[in-house]
Amino acid sequence: MDTTTKRTPQRMRTKDMAYIAMFSALIAICAWISVPAAVPFTMQTFGVFAAVGILGGRRGTLSILVYILLGAVGLPVFSGFRGGPGVLLGTTGGYIAGFLCSALLLWALERFWRDRMWLLLLAMFLGMAVCYLFGTFWYMLVYSSSTGPVGILTVLARCVFPFLVPDALKISLAAALSHRLRKSIS
Repeated sequence: MDTTTKRTPQRMRTKDMAYIAMFSALIAICAWISVPAAVPFTMQTFGVFAAVGILGGRRGTLSILVYILLGAVGLPVFSGFRGGPGVLLGTTGGYIAGFLCSALLLWALERFWRDRMWLLLLAMFLGMAVCYLFGTFWYMLVYSSSTGPVGILTVLARCVFPFLVPDALKISLAAALSHRLRKSIS
């Protein structure tokens, strides 16, 4: 019996788990990096899209899921060093859950962008739109139930419009790095 053949699948699983853990940690670190601006933003979006872009759909989605689960159990991995179910059930929790929806979309579109930077970039922008959609819906639902009705334009002005340019820059950077690094990490 050849032992190298028998070990290869185990080594691949271990390597996959290491990459998933490493990118979950990267997303948490990116969530802690706050960039001061008129509306402060974090690098969390960069970490999320870099994970899927570099690791691929399956491993990238799993790294985002692990990140969310770590935060859900109370580890301070979300922006502002926050964690716990209260963050996920709060007004901005839908955007965090939206990262997972974005990753699932990117995973589904992954076969189309192979070696095509512009398709990867387009897929990431579509993923961000899905995140905005999911997060905005959740924000309106939670805010309305706790404070009172809120209009869609008010929510977009608070939660989406100020982040369009920073998120576009972060997605562009994640796509460029993904395009260069993906072949190195297999």
